[in-house]
Amino acid sequence: MCRAQVNSKMLCSLEHIYKYYNGESVLEDINFGINEGERVGLVGVNGCGKTTLLSVITQKIGYDLAPDGSGSLSFSGNCKIGYLEQGVGLSAECSISEEMRKPFAALLAERERMSQIELSFERLTGDELKAAEAEYTSLSSHFENNDGYIIDVKIKTVLNGMGFGSFDLDRSVNSLSGGERTRLALAKLLLESPSLLILDEPTNHLDLDTMSWLESYLKEYKGAILTVSHNRYFLDSVCTRICEIEWKKLKSYSGNYSFFVEKKKEDLIRQEKIYEAEQAKIKELQFFIDKNRVSATSAKAAKSKQHMLDRIVETAVEKPRFYQKSAKIKLEYDIEPPKELFFAENIDITTPDGKTLIESFSLAVRRGDRVGIIGSNGAGKTSILKTIQGINPHKKGRLYWAPNTKIAYFDQKNELLDNRLTVMEEVHRRYPRMSDYEVRSVLGSVLLTGENVFKQVGVISGGEKTKLSFALMSLKRGNVLILDEPTNHLDISTKEVLEDALAEYTGTIIVVSHDRYLLNKIATKIVEVKGSTVAEYKGSYDDYLAAKASESDELERSKSAQTVNKPQESKKQYRTKSQRSEEVKKKQELKELEESIERLESEISELEELICSDEVASDYQKMSELCSVLEEKKLKLTQDTDAWLEAQI
Repeated sequence: MCRAQVNSKMLCSLEHIYKYYNGESVLEDINFGINEGERVGLVGVNGCGKTTLLSVITQKIGYDLAPDGSGSLSFSGNCKIGYLEQGVGLSAECSISEEMRKPFAALLAERERMSQIELSFERLTGDELKAAEAEYTSLSSHFENNDGYIIDVKIKTVLNGMGFGSFDLDRSVNSLSGGERTRLALAKLLLESPSLLILDEPTNHLDLDTMSWLESYLKEYKGAILTVSHNRYFLDSVCTRICEIEWKKLKSYSGNYSFFVEKKKEDLIRQEKIYEAEQAKIKELQFFIDKNRVSATSAKAAKSKQHMLDRIVETAVEKPRFYQKSAKIKLEYDIEPPKELFFAENIDITTPDGKTLIESFSLAVRRGDRVGIIGSNGAGKTSILKTIQGINPHKKGRLYWAPNTKIAYFDQKNELLDNRLTVMEEVHRRYPRMSDYEVRSVLGSVLLTGENVFKQVGVISGGEKTKLSFALMSLKRGNVLILDEPTNHLDISTKEVLEDALAEYTGTIIVVSHDRYLLNKIATKIVEVKGSTVAEYKGSYDDYLAAKASESDELERSKSAQTVNKPQESKKQYRTKSQRSEEVKKKQELKELEESIERLESEISELEELICSDEVASDYQKMSELCSVLEEKKLKLTQDTDAWLEAQI
């Protein structure tokens, strides 16, 4: 199990890899490779071996050989692996700033060494001076070529994108929440820029804005990416290849997740047709052979048919296997409510401790609407759901629910479940007239079976709590479903079952979700919560994105038209005198910075040529003076570049 090398294009290669636990195989005959620059999504049901495969690739665990003794794990010489594990890779005692500078430790050490060499120039002579100059030139070139002068800009860009723009960078890692630590660990890993970036559920704890930023960043990422994710929109956006682990084996599909779903479906249908045709032929040949084997006149024909049968059996395709155990969620209701179902008019949205999140919230919902509510973490989305149900109070405005409205509520934190009760007891608490058999049938439909139904609610997994909540929702038979992040903790197959159930549901849905795939499938209206403002958009999530892009384009056109057609009037109407003065000042500063950067780059180039000349190389005093000037100009260039980049943000 050595770390052999592969060709330069392929970063990592696995051939005939097996993995056993307690004599039971988890992975069988895995053949898999990742090329430079690839974006690979690894999918499969929970427990299929995805994390095991990542652990093999990262060499956290070993692998087992094939029965014939073959099997290898190989890496190219330039393969540097970066692996995101939840909550791992950070020092609790360090500050955010210190953690973000760790990926640049080697470059920062180079900068420190360059400073030491600069100070030594005056006291060195002869060969020692030449050696110092050679070392300095080498370090300086490497430092510049590896973006050493824009380390702080890189750090700020990634921290802003990952949602830490407003954080105090001197704050200790220990003071962050679990979700914030996971985001910071991902930010640190992005700054490390490994040639093979391995991510396990990278979109957990991210809001939509941060997810969109991460997707854009990963699309431009120079290295290869291998990611395990249940976020199908993310897989569609980032990945160019999907690998599925199913029945202990891995199969690769070119394209994104949506293409994989369709291709797999086509492959299974084709395989089933070929299998049925081959089995029919086998049955026909076997019947002929059995009938004619003992007949003297047709024995020769029977023998020929036997050869044909043997060839078909040897190359016959396997019977396609489908996962039979999938959750079955049926959402129905008994009473049809009025068409004008609900409205909120200028109500305030507050937290339980009285903090106002949204001053004035309005929303009208008609029967059959499917409303998706989106926004950043902490914007007040959950508080909206609780306020419109009367769980959280409001001090102003009006709320109206039509008669015959029956709400079934899914709470993402499962606060409505009693953790002290068993799963069975929790259902009996709500529906005491149901028999044990009826309760177990309902729980079985969402794959809560066996000993799990006798476990306390407080000890079952997040995914199992979610399934229990859906079982309770199906029993309530509400004509309005209010859902708060319903796909959290679910694997892809269960998400798809839930989506199908929601798509078939004929009632009204109000859902808060970061799951853009879900919003695309069921939403007929998107409500965006941003800051303390709320905006509505008709259609799915993709329709919302198109509308936002159109708004942005229209705003740009409007600004351009105002500038061209009515520059003076526009300025008077929209900007105060101080604002106009500040804008002019900023433009002038940018112009001066650009001129300074251009001039410094030219001067640095000329100085470097001069320092390398024979005339200067033989004159220590002149060399020392020019090196000092060169470093001053490089430092000034770094400062001006940072200032220019800051002004663009």
